[in-house]
Order: sequence, then C-alpha cells, then structure tokens
Amino acid sequence: MKLPEKLVEIVSNKIVDGMSKEGLLEAEDPEIFKKKIISIFKKAQEEEKALDERTKEVLRENLELLEKEGIDYGTAFKAIKARLAEEMNINVNRRERMNQIANMIMDLIMQDETVEIYDDPPVIRRRVLAILREAVAEKEDIDRKVRRRIKEYSPHIVEGTPEWNLLYRRMYEDELRQRGLA
Repeated sequence: MKLPEKLVEIVSNKIVDGMSKEGLLEAEDPEIFKKKIISIFKKAQEEEKALDERTKEVLRENLELLEKEGIDYGTAFKAIKARLAEEMNINVNRRERMNQIANMIMDLIMQDETVEIYDDPPVIRRRVLAILREAVAEKEDIDRKVRRRIKEYSPHIVEGTPEWNLLYRRMYEDELRQRGLA
C-alpha cells in the first residue's frame, strides 16, 4: 500500500494527535510515536518493492519459458507475484493489505509502553482503519483525476508506455502539490 510521503505523515498525525484529542490514546512523546508509525509504512513499502523486484527477477529467469509456452507477461506477473506474496506473508489485495497495516499499527499501539490507551482495542483499531481508508480514498481520487487528465490531454497515449508513465508521474506530482501533499 504505497502512499505519498506527505499522506503517510497526515495518517501518522491523525492517529497520534487526532486519536489523542478524541480521548482514545495518549503517547508520552507524540513525535517519536509518529516516527514509529511512519516506519511501519516504510517497512510495508520496502516489502512490496522487494516483492515486485523478486517477481521481475523470476520472470527474467523464465522469459524463455514464457515465450515458448506463449504465456502473457501480465498474467505471469500476477500469478508469480501472488505466489511470492503468499510466501512473504504480504497481502496483494489492497483492502487486505490495508487491514494488515492496520494490524501492524495496532500491535505497535498495544505493545508500546509509552502509549496509554483509553478505549477498547477494537474501537481503536476501527479508528485506525478509518484513518487509513481516508488516506487510500484520497490517493485513489488523485489517481482517477490524473488518469482522466491524461485521457483529456491525449486519448492516443497508451497506458503503460514510457510516454504515458512519464506523463502520469508528472501529473501525479502536480496533483499532490495542488493538494499540499508534496
């Protein structure tokens, strides 16, 4: 679940400061606790990046077999990624990955001795999940808007081409700046 860095900071602030104002928890040192939450996201992103790299590596090693058998690269990528994800205990389904990260954050909240909780753990977990959903919804809104802008810009640019990828990255960064997330 890759979120823009600024959005991860916002999530961290909402969990620590927002939930503190709501009377759900309190951290002895909020800034240190925010950094711990951010590190969960960084670790998750590193895991996902390693999964993608390992998938590409397996495909490179078996490119001849794919060509010989006439297997589509995209189909093979998804199948291999799913198998490797299972081995690495990484959910590839966005909703399940969000739950997995929410569980990591909840584990941190429950185990960190510098955090005091003032409500039942299921209530806190639901609030963490709601905060994550808001962030993912914003990311998906940005993605939809950028894709729509690309189609309006030039309907002839094919998704996945280097030109499309470059335009997507440029427009995505522009949208992040407009929303104050970059």
